[in-house]
Amino acid sequence: MEAGLGILRLRPGDFWAMTPRELDAALRGAFGTRKAATPPTRGDLAELMKRYPDGAQHAG
Repeated sequence: MEAGLGILRLRPGDFWAMTPRELDAALRGAFGTRKAATPPTRGDLAELMKRYPDGAQHAG
């Protein structure tokens, strides 16, 4: 909301009518193309699964 209403100065009705893809395109148009994040490797995911296993003991 901050980006759409505050930075892009969209009217609330226009902002809420936008799809996420349209908002992304508007932000890229205003600020340029951003570098895509590097996806995690299998090793990264395996480490996360080891550190944070699913199960009955997780808080939630």
